[in-house]
Amino acid sequence: MTAAGGQLPHKQQILKDVRRVVVKIGSGVLSSAQGLREERIQALVADLVRIAGVESSRRDVIVVTSGAVASGQGRLGLADRPKSVRMKQAVAAVGQIDLMVSYERGFAAHGRQVAQILLTRDDFVNRGRYLNAEHTLSTLLELGIVPVINENDSVAVEEMKFGDNDLLSALTATLVDADLLVILSDVAGLYERDPQVDSTAALIPLATEVDAGIRARAGMSTGAFGTGGMASKLEAARVATRAGIPTIIADGARDGVLSSVLDPAVDIGTLILATGDRLTRRKHWIAYTLQPAGTLAVDQGARDAVVERRGSLLPPGLRAVEGQFGAGDCVRCVDPSGQEFARGLVNYSAAELRQIAGVRTPEIEARLGYKISDEVIHRDDLVITTPARG
Repeated sequence: MTAAGGQLPHKQQILKDVRRVVVKIGSGVLSSAQGLREERIQALVADLVRIAGVESSRRDVIVVTSGAVASGQGRLGLADRPKSVRMKQAVAAVGQIDLMVSYERGFAAHGRQVAQILLTRDDFVNRGRYLNAEHTLSTLLELGIVPVINENDSVAVEEMKFGDNDLLSALTATLVDADLLVILSDVAGLYERDPQVDSTAALIPLATEVDAGIRARAGMSTGAFGTGGMASKLEAARVATRAGIPTIIADGARDGVLSSVLDPAVDIGTLILATGDRLTRRKHWIAYTLQPAGTLAVDQGARDAVVERRGSLLPPGLRAVEGQFGAGDCVRCVDPSGQEFARGLVNYSAAELRQIAGVRTPEIEARLGYKISDEVIHRDDLVITTPARG
Protein backbone atom coordinates (compact mmCIF):
# COMPACT_ATOMS: atom_id res chain seq x y z
CA MET A 1 0.00 0.00 0.00
CA THR A 2 1.46 3.33 -1.02
CA ALA A 3 0.98 6.42 1.06
CA ALA A 4 -0.38 9.68 -0.29
CA GLY A 5 1.82 12.77 -0.26
CA GLY A 6 5.55 13.12 0.22
CA GLN A 7 7.90 11.38 2.60
CA LEU A 8 9.24 14.42 4.49
CA PRO A 9 6.95 14.42 7.58
CA HIS A 10 7.69 10.73 8.12
CA LYS A 11 11.38 11.13 7.32
CA GLN A 12 11.77 14.04 9.73
CA GLN A 13 10.27 11.97 12.53
CA ILE A 14 12.43 8.94 11.73
CA LEU A 15 15.70 10.88 11.54
CA LYS A 16 15.24 12.29 15.03
CA ASP A 17 16.18 8.90 16.46
CA VAL A 18 18.66 7.56 13.89
CA ARG A 19 21.88 6.68 15.68
CA ARG A 20 22.84 3.54 13.76
CA VAL A 21 22.62 3.15 9.98
CA VAL A 22 23.27 0.16 7.73
CA VAL A 23 24.17 1.21 4.17
CA LYS A 24 24.07 -1.38 1.41
CA ILE A 25 26.00 -0.55 -1.76
CA GLY A 26 25.17 -2.60 -4.84
CA SER A 27 27.53 -3.89 -7.51
CA GLY A 28 25.96 -1.68 -10.15
CA VAL A 29 26.83 1.40 -8.09
CA LEU A 30 30.55 0.78 -7.66
CA SER A 31 31.62 -1.36 -10.60
CA SER A 32 31.61 -1.56 -14.38
CA ALA A 33 32.85 -3.95 -17.04
CA GLN A 34 36.37 -2.74 -16.31
CA GLY A 35 36.12 -3.56 -12.61
CA LEU A 36 35.73 -1.25 -9.61
CA ARG A 37 34.93 2.41 -10.16
CA GLU A 38 37.51 3.77 -7.75
CA GLU A 39 36.31 7.36 -7.97
CA ARG A 40 32.77 6.34 -7.08
CA ILE A 41 33.92 4.31 -4.08
CA GLN A 42 35.95 7.24 -2.77
CA ALA A 43 33.00 9.62 -3.22
CA LEU A 44 30.73 7.22 -1.33
CA VAL A 45 33.29 6.79 1.44
CA ALA A 46 33.47 10.59 1.86
CA ASP A 47 29.68 10.63 2.08
CA LEU A 48 29.70 7.80 4.63
CA VAL A 49 32.16 9.75 6.77
CA ARG A 50 29.90 12.82 6.58
CA ILE A 51 26.81 10.97 7.81
CA ALA A 52 28.86 9.27 10.55
CA GLY A 53 29.41 12.73 11.98
CA VAL A 54 31.98 13.88 14.52
CA GLU A 55 32.81 12.52 17.95
CA SER A 56 30.26 14.69 19.79
CA SER A 57 27.36 13.55 17.59
CA ARG A 58 28.63 10.39 15.96
CA ARG A 59 26.39 7.85 14.28
CA ASP A 60 27.33 4.21 13.92
CA VAL A 61 27.66 3.33 10.23
CA ILE A 62 27.83 -0.25 8.96
CA VAL A 63 28.55 -0.85 5.28
CA VAL A 64 27.23 -3.91 3.44
CA THR A 65 28.98 -3.99 0.10
CA SER A 66 28.71 -6.01 -3.06
CA GLY A 67 31.35 -5.92 -5.75
CA ALA A 68 33.81 -8.74 -5.06
CA VAL A 69 32.77 -10.75 -8.11
CA ALA A 70 32.59 -7.64 -10.31
CA SER A 71 36.00 -6.55 -9.05
CA GLY A 72 37.54 -9.93 -9.80
CA GLN A 73 35.82 -10.00 -13.17
CA GLY A 74 37.57 -6.77 -14.13
CA ARG A 75 40.96 -7.81 -12.72
CA LEU A 76 40.86 -11.11 -14.62
CA GLY A 77 39.64 -9.48 -17.83
CA LEU A 78 36.43 -11.51 -18.03
CA ALA A 79 33.87 -10.09 -20.46
CA ASP A 80 30.88 -11.71 -18.74
CA ARG A 81 29.93 -12.36 -15.15
CA PRO A 82 30.79 -15.99 -14.28
CA LYS A 83 27.82 -18.34 -14.11
CA SER A 84 29.13 -21.43 -12.32
CA VAL A 85 29.41 -21.44 -8.54
CA ARG A 86 33.06 -22.55 -8.64
CA MET A 87 34.03 -19.74 -11.01
CA LYS A 88 32.11 -17.14 -8.97
CA GLN A 89 33.89 -18.29 -5.83
CA ALA A 90 37.32 -18.06 -7.48
CA VAL A 91 36.63 -14.66 -9.05
CA ALA A 92 35.25 -13.32 -5.75
CA ALA A 93 38.39 -14.47 -3.92
CA VAL A 94 40.48 -12.43 -6.37
CA GLY A 95 38.22 -9.39 -6.33
CA GLN A 96 37.69 -9.18 -2.56
CA ILE A 97 41.27 -7.94 -2.10
CA ASP A 98 40.88 -4.91 -4.36
CA LEU A 99 37.45 -4.17 -2.93
CA MET A 100 38.68 -3.94 0.65
CA VAL A 101 41.82 -2.04 -0.33
CA SER A 102 39.60 0.60 -1.92
CA TYR A 103 37.49 0.95 1.21
CA GLU A 104 40.53 0.94 3.50
CA ARG A 105 42.29 3.60 1.43
CA GLY A 106 39.19 5.77 1.32
CA PHE A 107 38.41 5.70 5.04
CA ALA A 108 42.09 6.11 5.99
CA ALA A 109 42.13 9.41 4.10
CA HIS A 110 39.50 10.61 6.58
CA GLY A 111 41.23 9.19 9.65
CA ARG A 112 38.86 6.23 10.04
CA GLN A 113 39.67 2.54 10.30
CA VAL A 114 37.69 -0.27 8.73
CA ALA A 115 37.27 -3.97 9.43
CA GLN A 116 36.33 -6.66 6.94
CA ILE A 117 33.53 -9.06 7.91
CA LEU A 118 32.62 -11.94 5.58
CA LEU A 119 29.33 -13.68 6.30
CA THR A 120 27.18 -16.48 4.90
CA ARG A 121 23.59 -17.38 5.69
CA ASP A 122 24.85 -20.04 8.08
CA ASP A 123 26.28 -17.28 10.28
CA PHE A 124 22.70 -16.10 10.83
CA VAL A 125 21.10 -19.54 11.03
CA ASN A 126 23.48 -20.92 13.66
CA ARG A 127 22.57 -19.25 16.94
CA GLY A 128 26.11 -19.38 18.34
CA ARG A 129 27.66 -17.86 15.23
CA TYR A 130 24.86 -15.27 15.10
CA LEU A 131 25.74 -14.11 18.60
CA ASN A 132 29.46 -14.14 17.82
CA ALA A 133 28.85 -11.90 14.79
CA GLU A 134 26.73 -9.60 16.94
CA HIS A 135 29.45 -9.31 19.59
CA THR A 136 32.18 -8.66 17.01
CA LEU A 137 30.19 -5.91 15.30
CA SER A 138 29.25 -4.30 18.61
CA THR A 139 32.88 -4.20 19.70
CA LEU A 140 34.03 -2.71 16.39
CA LEU A 141 31.41 0.03 16.67
CA GLU A 142 32.43 0.76 20.26
CA LEU A 143 36.00 1.23 18.99
CA GLY A 144 34.84 3.65 16.30
CA ILE A 145 35.77 1.23 13.51
CA VAL A 146 33.57 1.00 10.39
CA PRO A 147 32.56 -2.62 9.64
CA VAL A 148 32.54 -3.41 5.92
CA ILE A 149 30.47 -6.55 5.39
CA ASN A 150 30.25 -8.75 2.32
CA GLU A 151 28.93 -12.19 1.64
CA ASN A 152 31.68 -14.78 1.82
CA ASP A 153 31.35 -15.57 -1.89
CA SER A 154 34.46 -17.72 -1.94
CA VAL A 155 32.85 -20.36 0.29
CA ALA A 156 29.09 -19.76 -0.06
CA VAL A 157 27.14 -22.20 -2.22
CA GLU A 158 24.33 -21.23 -4.58
CA GLU A 159 21.44 -22.02 -2.25
CA MET A 160 22.97 -19.75 0.41
CA LYS A 161 23.29 -16.66 -1.81
CA PHE A 162 21.74 -13.47 -0.49
CA GLY A 163 20.85 -11.86 -3.83
CA ASP A 164 23.39 -9.08 -4.40
CA ASN A 165 23.57 -8.72 -0.61
CA ASP A 166 20.12 -7.12 -0.32
CA LEU A 167 18.88 -9.70 2.16
CA LEU A 168 22.28 -9.70 3.88
CA SER A 169 21.87 -5.97 4.55
CA ALA A 170 18.42 -6.49 6.08
CA LEU A 171 19.61 -9.32 8.30
CA THR A 172 22.61 -7.24 9.33
CA ALA A 173 20.33 -4.32 10.19
CA THR A 174 18.35 -6.55 12.54
CA LEU A 175 21.52 -8.09 13.96
CA VAL A 176 22.91 -4.70 15.00
CA ASP A 177 19.54 -3.14 15.94
CA ALA A 178 19.89 -0.44 13.28
CA ASP A 179 17.55 2.54 13.19
CA LEU A 180 17.62 2.83 9.40
CA LEU A 181 18.52 0.69 6.39
CA VAL A 182 19.67 2.47 3.22
CA ILE A 183 19.88 0.45 0.00
CA LEU A 184 21.87 2.21 -2.72
CA SER A 185 20.95 0.96 -6.16
CA ASP A 186 21.50 1.93 -9.79
CA VAL A 187 17.93 3.27 -9.90
CA ALA A 188 16.42 6.18 -7.98
CA GLY A 189 13.90 4.03 -6.10
CA LEU A 190 10.63 2.23 -6.76
CA TYR A 191 8.61 3.44 -9.73
CA GLU A 192 4.93 3.06 -10.62
CA ARG A 193 6.08 1.28 -13.80
CA ASP A 194 9.40 0.14 -15.21
CA PRO A 195 11.19 3.42 -16.11
CA GLN A 196 13.32 1.60 -18.69
CA VAL A 197 10.14 0.76 -20.58
CA ASP A 198 8.10 3.87 -19.77
CA SER A 199 10.11 7.07 -19.37
CA THR A 200 7.05 8.84 -17.92
CA ALA A 201 6.82 6.45 -14.97
CA ALA A 202 6.72 8.35 -11.66
CA LEU A 203 8.87 7.58 -8.64
CA ILE A 204 6.99 6.39 -5.55
CA PRO A 205 8.41 8.50 -2.70
CA LEU A 206 6.66 6.71 0.17
CA ALA A 207 5.23 3.27 0.91
CA THR A 208 3.62 2.23 4.16
CA GLU A 209 4.51 -1.44 3.71
CA VAL A 210 5.77 -3.99 1.22
CA ASP A 211 2.51 -5.61 0.15
CA ALA A 212 1.35 -7.46 -2.96
CA GLY A 213 0.65 -4.20 -4.78
CA ILE A 214 4.16 -2.90 -4.19
CA ARG A 215 5.74 -6.22 -5.15
CA ALA A 216 3.77 -6.27 -8.40
CA ARG A 217 5.56 -3.08 -9.44
CA ALA A 218 8.98 -4.70 -9.04
CA GLY A 219 10.40 -6.68 -11.94
CA MET A 220 12.99 -9.41 -11.69
CA SER A 221 15.55 -7.60 -13.88
CA THR A 222 19.17 -7.59 -12.83
CA GLY A 223 22.18 -5.61 -13.95
CA ALA A 224 25.25 -6.92 -15.68
CA PHE A 225 27.35 -6.67 -12.52
CA GLY A 226 24.89 -7.73 -9.80
CA THR A 227 22.45 -10.50 -8.90
CA GLY A 228 19.59 -8.51 -7.38
CA GLY A 229 16.71 -6.60 -8.95
CA MET A 230 14.06 -4.36 -7.40
CA ALA A 231 12.16 -7.44 -6.19
CA SER A 232 15.23 -8.45 -4.17
CA LYS A 233 15.45 -4.96 -2.65
CA LEU A 234 11.78 -4.95 -1.72
CA GLU A 235 12.13 -8.34 -0.05
CA ALA A 236 15.04 -6.95 1.97
CA ALA A 237 12.89 -3.93 2.86
CA ARG A 238 10.07 -6.24 3.93
CA VAL A 239 12.41 -8.11 6.27
CA ALA A 240 13.83 -4.91 7.74
CA THR A 241 10.54 -3.04 8.12
CA ARG A 242 8.92 -6.07 9.72
CA ALA A 243 11.70 -5.82 12.31
CA GLY A 244 10.79 -2.18 12.91
CA ILE A 245 13.55 -0.70 10.72
CA PRO A 246 12.47 1.86 8.09
CA THR A 247 14.20 1.50 4.73
CA ILE A 248 15.17 3.94 1.98
CA ILE A 249 16.02 2.80 -1.56
CA ALA A 250 17.98 5.51 -3.38
CA ASP A 251 20.23 6.18 -6.38
CA GLY A 252 23.82 5.35 -5.47
CA ALA A 253 25.15 7.29 -8.46
CA ARG A 254 23.81 10.60 -7.14
CA ASP A 255 26.44 12.89 -5.65
CA GLY A 256 26.01 13.23 -1.89
CA VAL A 257 23.23 10.65 -1.87
CA LEU A 258 23.78 9.61 1.75
CA SER A 259 23.94 13.17 3.01
CA SER A 260 20.60 13.74 1.26
CA VAL A 261 19.13 10.57 2.76
CA LEU A 262 20.08 11.79 6.25
CA ASP A 263 18.83 15.34 5.56
CA PRO A 264 15.29 15.80 6.96
CA ALA A 265 14.61 18.53 4.40
CA VAL A 266 15.37 16.44 1.30
CA ASP A 267 12.85 14.14 -0.38
CA ILE A 268 14.92 11.35 -2.00
CA GLY A 269 14.35 7.81 -3.21
CA THR A 270 11.60 5.59 -1.85
CA LEU A 271 11.02 5.51 1.90
CA ILE A 272 9.33 2.35 3.19
CA LEU A 273 7.97 2.75 6.68
CA ALA A 274 8.41 0.25 9.48
CA THR A 275 5.23 -1.71 10.07
CA GLY A 276 5.23 -0.97 13.81
CA ASP A 277 4.66 -4.64 14.72
CA ARG A 278 8.26 -5.15 15.84
CA LEU A 279 9.23 -8.77 16.16
CA THR A 280 11.51 -9.85 18.93
CA ARG A 281 14.99 -10.74 17.69
CA ARG A 282 14.35 -14.44 18.30
CA LYS A 283 11.10 -14.43 16.31
CA HIS A 284 12.67 -12.45 13.50
CA TRP A 285 15.45 -15.05 13.42
CA ILE A 286 12.82 -17.79 13.09
CA ALA A 287 10.78 -16.00 10.44
CA TYR A 288 13.45 -14.70 8.10
CA THR A 289 16.79 -16.36 8.79
CA LEU A 290 16.17 -20.07 9.37
CA GLN A 291 15.53 -22.26 6.34
CA PRO A 292 12.39 -24.38 6.90
CA ALA A 293 13.22 -28.08 7.04
CA GLY A 294 9.66 -29.24 6.41
CA THR A 295 5.99 -28.35 6.15
CA LEU A 296 3.02 -28.98 8.43
CA ALA A 297 -0.42 -28.97 6.81
CA VAL A 298 -3.20 -28.12 9.28
CA ASP A 299 -6.97 -27.76 9.22
CA GLN A 300 -8.82 -24.43 9.23
CA GLY A 301 -9.53 -24.59 12.94
CA ALA A 302 -5.83 -24.92 13.80
CA ARG A 303 -4.96 -22.10 11.41
CA ASP A 304 -7.52 -19.81 13.03
CA ALA A 305 -6.36 -20.73 16.53
CA VAL A 306 -2.79 -19.73 15.62
CA VAL A 307 -3.47 -16.63 13.52
CA GLU A 308 -6.66 -15.18 15.00
CA ARG A 309 -6.26 -16.18 18.64
CA ARG A 310 -2.43 -16.33 18.79
CA GLY A 311 -2.51 -19.83 20.24
CA SER A 312 -0.07 -22.74 20.00
CA LEU A 313 -0.29 -25.39 17.31
CA LEU A 314 -1.70 -28.61 18.79
CA PRO A 315 -1.77 -32.18 17.41
CA PRO A 316 -5.55 -32.36 16.75
CA GLY A 317 -5.29 -29.80 13.94
CA LEU A 318 -2.33 -31.46 12.23
CA ARG A 319 -3.26 -33.19 8.97
CA ALA A 320 -0.01 -33.96 7.12
CA VAL A 321 3.75 -33.74 7.62
CA GLU A 322 6.19 -33.15 4.76
CA GLY A 323 9.97 -33.53 4.96
CA GLN A 324 12.41 -35.07 7.39
CA PHE A 325 13.35 -32.94 10.38
CA GLY A 326 14.18 -33.20 14.04
CA ALA A 327 12.84 -31.62 17.20
CA GLY A 328 13.81 -27.94 17.34
CA ASP A 329 13.94 -27.48 13.57
CA CYS A 330 12.08 -24.70 11.76
CA VAL A 331 9.03 -25.68 9.68
CA ARG A 332 6.39 -23.95 7.57
CA CYS A 333 2.72 -24.15 8.52
CA VAL A 334 0.19 -24.16 5.68
CA ASP A 335 -3.62 -23.98 5.70
CA PRO A 336 -5.99 -26.26 3.73
CA SER A 337 -5.41 -24.18 0.58
CA GLY A 338 -1.64 -24.69 0.85
CA GLN A 339 -1.01 -21.06 1.84
CA GLU A 340 1.77 -20.51 4.39
CA PHE A 341 0.52 -18.67 7.48
CA ALA A 342 3.25 -19.28 10.08
CA ARG A 343 6.71 -20.64 10.80
CA GLY A 344 7.99 -22.10 14.00
CA LEU A 345 10.25 -24.47 15.90
CA VAL A 346 8.74 -27.92 16.39
CA ASN A 347 8.83 -29.87 19.64
CA TYR A 348 8.75 -33.25 17.86
CA SER A 349 10.52 -34.82 14.90
CA ALA A 350 8.77 -35.47 11.59
CA ALA A 351 8.47 -39.18 12.38
CA GLU A 352 6.92 -38.44 15.77
CA LEU A 353 4.48 -35.90 14.34
CA ARG A 354 3.25 -38.41 11.77
CA GLN A 355 2.31 -40.70 14.65
CA ILE A 356 0.42 -38.06 16.62
CA ALA A 357 -1.17 -36.07 13.78
CA GLY A 358 -4.86 -35.53 14.51
CA VAL A 359 -4.84 -37.04 18.02
CA ARG A 360 -5.96 -35.29 21.19
CA THR A 361 -3.16 -34.13 23.49
CA PRO A 362 -3.94 -36.69 26.24
CA GLU A 363 -3.32 -39.44 23.67
CA ILE A 364 0.22 -38.35 22.75
CA GLU A 365 1.93 -40.50 25.36
CA ALA A 366 -0.11 -43.56 24.38
CA ARG A 367 0.98 -43.18 20.77
CA LEU A 368 4.67 -42.45 21.39
CA GLY A 369 5.29 -44.03 24.77
CA TYR A 370 6.31 -40.60 26.12
CA LYS A 371 5.26 -36.97 25.84
CA ILE A 372 7.66 -34.06 25.31
CA SER A 373 5.01 -31.36 25.14
CA ASP A 374 1.29 -30.83 24.58
CA GLU A 375 2.13 -28.48 21.69
CA VAL A 376 3.46 -29.30 18.26
CA ILE A 377 4.79 -25.72 18.23
CA HIS A 378 4.46 -23.48 21.28
CA ARG A 379 3.15 -19.98 20.60
CA ASP A 380 6.43 -18.50 21.86
CA ASP A 381 8.19 -20.32 19.02
CA LEU A 382 5.59 -19.39 16.36
CA VAL A 383 5.78 -16.43 14.01
CA ILE A 384 2.71 -15.43 12.01
CA THR A 385 3.68 -14.74 8.39
CA THR A 386 0.23 -13.76 7.13
CA PRO A 387 -2.07 -11.11 8.64
CA ALA A 388 -5.13 -11.98 10.71
CA ARG A 389 -8.53 -11.27 9.12
CA GLY A 390 -9.53 -7.67 9.76
